[in-house]
Amino acid sequence: MKDYIWNPKVKGSGIITAIPQKGACPNKCEDCFFQSGRSYLEPLKENLPHYPPDKLTANRVVRINDGNDSNVERALVERMAQHYQMYFFNTAIDRDLEKFSGPVVLTVNPHVLTDKYPLKVSPIPDNLMFVRVRTNVWNLDSVVKPAVEYYTERGVAVVLTFMAYYTEKIPEANKSCYEWKKRTLNSYWVLKQVFVERIMEDYIRNPFVYSCGVKGRYECTFCGNCVREYFNAMDRLRGITTRK
Repeated sequence: MKDYIWNPKVKGSGIITAIPQKGACPNKCEDCFFQSGRSYLEPLKENLPHYPPDKLTANRVVRINDGNDSNVERALVERMAQHYQMYFFNTAIDRDLEKFSGPVVLTVNPHVLTDKYPLKVSPIPDNLMFVRVRTNVWNLDSVVKPAVEYYTERGVAVVLTFMAYYTEKIPEANKSCYEWKKRTLNSYWVLKQVFVERIMEDYIRNPFVYSCGVKGRYECTFCGNCVREYFNAMDRLRGITTRK
């Protein structure tokens, strides 16, 4: 068996990653690191599927599909998940979320929806761990604010993931908000920290809103959103099971 390849973003965070599928993700979200040739698993043909060994998953939460999508080849994804004690799923497809065997993180504005509008799941499934919003400075009114309002009013945590751009063109009016810098493995046009802080100030009194990464650091060990919300979701699900 080949040595496990760590996602450098999650090392030291209590999270470990897994991808059961082969090949690129069919969602084809623009500027996704996974399918653009910049993934830590390149070449994908040689390193997928990607399974952590049992000795590394002990006392760690398995993040299923940090690349690809858990609603693609779902039976395969679930078979792999059952091998682990603690796990959650990532998807950008709002289909049958309640049927997943564990907590689910949903990206609400994937691909062509990035700057248009957020998916609004109804009813809210009990296992919805949090929703992820792909955020930039020009989709705040069309996507971010409606997503935050809809989900936080229903008690769902919202994590704003500030987009970093490599190939996608940034609108001329917004170029001064971005700077070219390295983020984990690769360099991108990254939103300047001052603008990240201005956006987050709007939600300083909303306990359900978080940013992916804190204080200009994007490693998961500084963040903790996924670990915190995984255990929040599991406690909520235990309570529902007990009441039933």
